[in-house]
Amino acid sequence: MLEYLASIWKNIVMIIVGLILVYLAVKKEYEPLILLPIGVTAILVNIPGTGLAEPPHGFLYLVYHYLIETEVVPLLIFLGLGAMTDFGPMIANPKSLILGAAAQIGVFVAMLSALTLGFHINEAASIGIIGGADGPTTIYLTVKLAPHLLGATAVAAYSYMSLVPLIQPPVIKALTTKEERLIRMKQLRPVSKRERIIFPLTAMIIIGFLVPSAAPLIGMIMIGNLFRETGVVERLRKAASEELMNIVTIFLGIGVGSTMQADRFLNLDTLLVLGLGVVAFASATAGGVLFAKAMNLFVKEKVNPMIGAAGVSAVPMSARVVQRLAHEEDPENFILMHAMGPNVAGVIGTAVVAGVFLSLLGG
Repeated sequence: MLEYLASIWKNIVMIIVGLILVYLAVKKEYEPLILLPIGVTAILVNIPGTGLAEPPHGFLYLVYHYLIETEVVPLLIFLGLGAMTDFGPMIANPKSLILGAAAQIGVFVAMLSALTLGFHINEAASIGIIGGADGPTTIYLTVKLAPHLLGATAVAAYSYMSLVPLIQPPVIKALTTKEERLIRMKQLRPVSKRERIIFPLTAMIIIGFLVPSAAPLIGMIMIGNLFRETGVVERLRKAASEELMNIVTIFLGIGVGSTMQADRFLNLDTLLVLGLGVVAFASATAGGVLFAKAMNLFVKEKVNPMIGAAGVSAVPMSARVVQRLAHEEDPENFILMHAMGPNVAGVIGTAVVAGVFLSLLGG
């Protein structure tokens, strides 16, 4: 009887957690496309006796097993992201790639912090990748390396992505001077259609050879991007970026939500993951800003160091945060497109880091 009451109490707590996620999605509009299905599903799986998440025939179990655990949905998300992504600002300013890579320091800071707290190396890698601010990559890596942490890492990744406008500005302002925030940058050069087509093909081949484990993620985003940039398959681009993206986002949300059962989610590890997520995002922001400041010591045309903060993969939210801060200092300073370069470079950087982790740790 006591065990049953303890179980019911945990279920009630998780139902409340689900309601909080629904509230954040509906009232605060924090990543509603993903947090709403996660929250509602978390409520559903914690109602005793439904069997929805129980193997072998529970509906939510089947969604998780066949669509999430097999990585089908995360990869299709990348296909859709590719069809929506404009790599033009990054191609126009190749230094953006370096800033996108620099922001990945947040991944390693969070990973080392997790190891210090006693997490297994595979768990630490899954926690660290939250610092890339890329929900699908976080899910893809966690499913392979630490599936028992999927609910916690996914909620952390998407929750903190939605909190980028709150997390990044204090870090950026603490690490930059007013003079640095006032730096204006030259308008980016136009990028030809040929360049836009050559880039995804080249990136796919080079990264595929160097980091084969990253090929699924990079391959799908570049295929989607070719749908966009070639201009000859508009129906496929539209399907990938709209209809398909909407469908797989639904399955991603309910698949992740199905893992948030009380016996899996209510533990100390979950709280630590949520805490380390903040560390990951803040250190990623700091890494990008500091590297941009260091870059200014060697380049003739100074960069506004705030664009380094956009090296996280929260596209385009992080770039918009940087533009807003620049506008506050100087209403005529427009650096949004410059910030978009590191922003989309961060997507590639996080996928490559995930591939490296998979190569080293297996999965």
